[in-house]
Amino acid sequence: MRLDSRLDVAGLVTDSIALAALAIEQVAATRARREPRTPRLRGDVITTSVRSERHFRLDGQPPQAWAPLSGFWSTRDGWVRTHANYTHHEQRLRQLVGLDESASPATFASALAERRAIELENEAAERGAIVVAVRDHQTWARHPHAQTVATMPLIGREVVGAAPTRRWPGESSLPLSGLRVLDMTRVIAGPVATRDLAYAGADVLRVDSPRLPEIAWQHLDTGQGKRSTTLDLASRVDRQMLADLLETADVLVTGYRPGALDRYGLSPDELGERYPDLVIGSVSAWGREGPWRSRRGFDSIVQAATGIAMVESRDGDRPGALPAQALDHSAGHFLAAAIARSLVDQRADGRVSHVSVALARLAHELLGSAAPGPSALDAAAPEQPPTTQTATADAGVVTFAAPVVGFPDAPERYASVATRWGSDAPAWTGRQALREGAQREDGRAP
Repeated sequence: MRLDSRLDVAGLVTDSIALAALAIEQVAATRARREPRTPRLRGDVITTSVRSERHFRLDGQPPQAWAPLSGFWSTRDGWVRTHANYTHHEQRLRQLVGLDESASPATFASALAERRAIELENEAAERGAIVVAVRDHQTWARHPHAQTVATMPLIGREVVGAAPTRRWPGESSLPLSGLRVLDMTRVIAGPVATRDLAYAGADVLRVDSPRLPEIAWQHLDTGQGKRSTTLDLASRVDRQMLADLLETADVLVTGYRPGALDRYGLSPDELGERYPDLVIGSVSAWGREGPWRSRRGFDSIVQAATGIAMVESRDGDRPGALPAQALDHSAGHFLAAAIARSLVDQRADGRVSHVSVALARLAHELLGSAAPGPSALDAAAPEQPPTTQTATADAGVVTFAAPVVGFPDAPERYASVATRWGSDAPAWTGRQALREGAQREDGRAP
């Protein structure tokens, strides 16, 4: 495994993947009424998976992973990092510095050079643009939000409801066969979590707003085994369709800022009351508490704000970056593990959990580590299967990272490529509208 860093990136991502594999195997063992078995992981597969954008190809061509206005920029008193991969974020970023769509990156750089880093960070937060000042980790540790993050558990868990225990669905060709997962996540962390669940056999339906298209290659990179639909929650009809999906879902996973979906009745507390046997998972940049809880953020942005970028600096001046988007990938696998474990608990005692992971909390974990020596995972056996998979999708011939969550009896390949973004009906497949085989212990339908 080669993830060269001053921090224990390899350890973080390996632990998250191992935990996901163990939790999925626990589901399989519980359903089969046997003892869990030990998962097997491959360092080369892990390295490819967490750097998937470097291996992705569509019809042989690599993606444009970063937009021209995404990156590090010098200011009057330091550095900032911006994120402009989505069109609406780029528009807000240009408006922030008073530039139109024709302005070049060089002009953008000149505009930022006249501003102060913290001033840009605060104004961007007010306008919905994404800019953070680059800090060293000591400066970040004194920040009020850092002090909140330091008190968070690595994986948050709260009981939001209780219901009579339910049976597992009758079919069990894979650990999560027969279970339904509603995926309301974007970018990397959330889609990685739901890809793990789909790989383990769940029926995963991703739901996005039609007004916020996903980046095409990014959707193909993490959408294996899932279907994709769009619903506009501003529409009463679409909100009802979402409610109908939730009525027969086993899991809901969200990836929006804490509180962003509350006005649609999708806060964890309200969901726990309305759907008392629904397991809820969420991932965010900054966590559910603290002064930055409502701020936008991505892996690269969290790295810059928390001090990781300066730890990775080559010269002590210009910020650097981790060798992979390790916060995103680790968060996704940790969240999948927590969801799988919550499904076991729900069927054991009726507890309904909301589990959550924050990229900033993982950044703190990483900052407390140092890169270790060579890993035992480095010694790959000869003639191992490749670390990528190639298949034909609606969009063309796609090459992407091979499955990484090596639970016992896991398939060697993903069952299907991602469907075209937004191309599927807002409906479940594989089970009847009434939860088949999931009656409560008293024999009544839920």
